Amino acid sequence: MLRILHRASGRLGLAELGMSPEAEAIFARAIKQPYGAVLVVGPTGSGKTTTLYAALELLNDHDRVLSTIEDPVEYQIAGVNQIEVNPRAGLSFARGLRTILRSDPDVLLVVEVRDEETARIAIQAAMTGHLVLTTLHTHNAASSIARLRDMGVEQSLLATSINCIVAQRLARRLCAQCSEAYVPERAALVDMGVETLGLEGTTLHRARGCANCSGTGYDGRVALYEVMPIVGRIRRLIESSTEEIFAAAVEAGMITLREDGIRLCRAGVSSLDEIRRVTGDRLM
Repeated sequence: MLRILHRASGRLGLAELGMSPEAEAIFARAIKQPYGAVLVVGPTGSGKTTTLYAALELLNDHDRVLSTIEDPVEYQIAGVNQIEVNPRAGLSFARGLRTILRSDPDVLLVVEVRDEETARIAIQAAMTGHLVLTTLHTHNAASSIARLRDMGVEQSLLATSINCIVAQRLARRLCAQCSEAYVPERAALVDMGVETLGLEGTTLHRARGCANCSGTGYDGRVALYEVMPIVGRIRRLIESSTEEIFAAAVEAGMITLREDGIRLCRAGVSSLDEIRRVTGDRLM
């Protein structure tokens, strides 16, 4: 896969990511802690690195030492020590991480946790006084706990080290020039499983297609976010199943990926069809 980056305008600030005010406040609180881990999870190409770069921009000041280990370094950030892994030279994520930790940075960005060794080192670093920002490939926030357990990270470390987990996806943004207003039928809402979210009788928008969007009905992309702070009951449920953790997070007020997508539909930013394509029919 070829990734084309616009280095001059590719970085976004936290306020430009498109999180809801509630989700942004939780995320900002998590990354402003002096230590602990903040995970951003999702499939390849879901914008995880962009979210973490926004966090770095917020934290990048003269009072903190920030270091990253990346593959590759996507954007150069003034004031941040950035290291690019080089497997041919024996510089893996795990080895580079150990080297960085000797310099005792305040904030450490590990662009991706790919193996058990890196996972253990990163979580241990979060427990020993470092703020660790990293990404993981999982479906949603709750399933990240099981993934880390499968990677050999001790459950006691997970309970004490993780501040917050953010799951995200990218959905296509409706073309502003041709999107069509309509009121969805109840049958369509039932089919999607969102009939309880108060959309009946609400004016939404759907793709139509024009010359501006090359007939697709969409122009650009927007992120959906699911932000799960690891606090209270959720921290006590670290050893439990993904289903139990998810249910507890929803009960505590977590907005799921699908619900955040519905927020974008209400705002006319994306369509129900697109949110269904991105999030599927599963509740978690």
